[in-house]
Amino acid sequence: MSRIGVMFDRDRAPEELPAFAVAMEEAGVDDLWLVEDLGWAGSISAAALALAATSRIRVGIGIAPAPLRNPALFAMELAMLARVHPGRIVAGLGHGVAGWMRQVGAEHKSKLALLEESIVAIRGLLSGETVTLHGREVYIDGVELVHPPAVVPPIVTGVVKPLSLALSGRVADGTIIAEGNGPAQLSESLAHVREGGAKPDHEAIVFVFLHVNDDSADAEKITGDLVRVQSEWLGVEPSELFSLIGPAAETPAKVEAIADAGMSTLVLRPLGPDPVGQVRATFAALGR
Repeated sequence: MSRIGVMFDRDRAPEELPAFAVAMEEAGVDDLWLVEDLGWAGSISAAALALAATSRIRVGIGIAPAPLRNPALFAMELAMLARVHPGRIVAGLGHGVAGWMRQVGAEHKSKLALLEESIVAIRGLLSGETVTLHGREVYIDGVELVHPPAVVPPIVTGVVKPLSLALSGRVADGTIIAEGNGPAQLSESLAHVREGGAKPDHEAIVFVFLHVNDDSADAEKITGDLVRVQSEWLGVEPSELFSLIGPAAETPAKVEAIADAGMSTLVLRPLGPDPVGQVRATFAALGR
């Protein structure tokens, strides 16, 4: 596995983020990933906190909903972070949860067009171009950033369905696959990404539930509700959901399996108390 990151769970208090970021950097984590879900925390402000608290780790936005993020404003925000912290920010974009987008009046007619046009516009602005795009969903006319970054942040997508995965391969720098997908599903998703024309350096990222626990009954009490919700969303039985929930000794083989499926970045999502301890136990099992 090329990179191993950790997610700062959306339910943790925002004031815990700087210390958590420092602890992850000290633990040897490559990435810290942040969530932007409606009603929780804004990804740009969270990324600014995490970047300011650390000096090495890469900070990923996983993911911002394109319907809520005007491409020009998102590019301005990213450029600010990328200039101050070059090479340390990854921008994730997705379609957004339909119900949440309806709640704030942000639905668009074509989700695919919105995502593709947003990525094209954001990358152009970050690259220092004067962008004019009169698209189906995005309108920008002669906009240029005054302070574009020297190092353009990668733009990755968090998407699920075949057409969106192909879109990611066509226009994004990487693709995030959601929690619960095992090696077979990851290989299938990457096939769609490649069909879209992904370059060899396209980053394949997978989020994975983590809970180190030798007591299966206790682990189920702590993680069962979230596992059932994710299983229902994926349309599988809870027993079929791929995760790193269980004894630490099982972790190396599972990590190797998803690496063999083509994933280059693993993002651990610790569940339950003591997420820092969970990460350290996992790294010890992996010999990192």
